[in-house]
Amino acid sequence: MQRVVIVTGANSGIGLALCERLLTEDGQLRLCLACRNMQRAEAARSALLASHTDAHVDLLHLDVGSVQSVLAAAEEVKARYSRIDFLYLNAGIMPNPQVDVKAFIKGLFSTNVINMFATAQGLLTQQDRVNSDGLQEVFATNVFGHFLLIRELEPLLCQAGQTSRVVWTSSSNAQRSAFSIEDLQHVSGSEPYSSSKYASDLLSVALSRHKSDQGLFSSVICPGLVMTNLTYAILPSFLWTLIMPIMKFIRIFTNTFTLTPFNGAEALHWLFLQTPESLDPRAKYHSLTSGLGTNYTQPRPMDVDDEMSEALYSELLELEKVVRRKLSERNADD
Repeated sequence: MQRVVIVTGANSGIGLALCERLLTEDGQLRLCLACRNMQRAEAARSALLASHTDAHVDLLHLDVGSVQSVLAAAEEVKARYSRIDFLYLNAGIMPNPQVDVKAFIKGLFSTNVINMFATAQGLLTQQDRVNSDGLQEVFATNVFGHFLLIRELEPLLCQAGQTSRVVWTSSSNAQRSAFSIEDLQHVSGSEPYSSSKYASDLLSVALSRHKSDQGLFSSVICPGLVMTNLTYAILPSFLWTLIMPIMKFIRIFTNTFTLTPFNGAEALHWLFLQTPESLDPRAKYHSLTSGLGTNYTQPRPMDVDDEMSEALYSELLELEKVVRRKLSERNADD
């Protein structure tokens, strides 16, 4: 049976690299690129079809940071497909990242240099803002939009006699210290990206607990340090020119510097080949690359607990009700 795979944020970086690897693995896939920028999505589709001429590649307009867009996209998915085998939640934003230059220079000459590059812990802050739905933009894009998409697609994801998979692209920057259940949207903090990625870790655990008996299994991956548009936006280009030789040298001594989108997609591709029952819902599956360039996947326990993941799940269900009510009122006024 032809499998249906949807990838959000599929027009570049890790998402596009994953699509290339999936089509190489199974040319009979029905692959759907769910993207915000349709011009870039069409270019990605053309690139994939150039190397996989017989592939089935669909496009879907989806801005996970917009409730209206998520709901419209979900309706289109339900009209197109009768099932979903894999839903890769890869889209994400890190707006206007700022670097603590003093901490960065200090870290370069410390024993913490590898961890600093791998996680950016303590180095990055971001400027968040409120979107048109009244939600914090990073939270809306990285967490709530994907949660709402899953909720809308449950009829296709939770079907009798079928198993479906949800896979979240998280980060080593997902830190418990950045997250607060009392401030889900990270209104009061300065690390919305880290908070949102930790929230996705928690949410994945909760989804597996609530939905695995209905055939829906959720997993989390970390792509390692990958040079993508998100990464390059952190520092001015001239600094990357200076730093890249250092990073390539450090890569000899660590396996977390995957660097390329192809390498970063290793865990995403690896999960495609596994049975859901063999996976640990409390593990984060890391894409790793050895100093000799060998790619592999390794599970590592996540710093999450059931009480907090359950609390987040409940809060998101309540927020969903509020957002839907506000949207309904807004549409009625129009």
